[in-house]
Amino acid sequence: MITTTKPNHIGRKIARIRELRGMKQETLAEELGISQQSVSSLEKSEKVEDETLNKVSEVLKVSPEAIRHFSEEAVFNIINNTFKDNSANNNNYFCTIDPVEKIVELYERLVQAEKDKVAYLEKLLK
Repeated sequence: MITTTKPNHIGRKIARIRELRGMKQETLAEELGISQQSVSSLEKSEKVEDETLNKVSEVLKVSPEAIRHFSEEAVFNIINNTFKDNSANNNNYFCTIDPVEKIVELYERLVQAEKDKVAYLEKLLK
């Protein structure tokens, strides 16, 4: 089911990205240090403060700009184009995802997460 979001409704975009990541409101709330009810209110908000958006983007592992410009239609098109059988018809749909780029992106995220953990543990030891 594809639901359309209002172009500038940041809360709905946050909700859809959270859902696409397979994350529950409770998990997002815990990561942000707020209540589930606060996350629910946040997702109903058309506008979100930059500081809050930055925190949410860190938890969802996307940039604030990715949230601002999120489009379900674009996600659907990427998925459709990625898995479309080109031999079925003459439309020239090609995979728009570079697997090497995705692996590098994942590696960079993992390295950063480890650096953050080390820094946090060092801070706790001091």
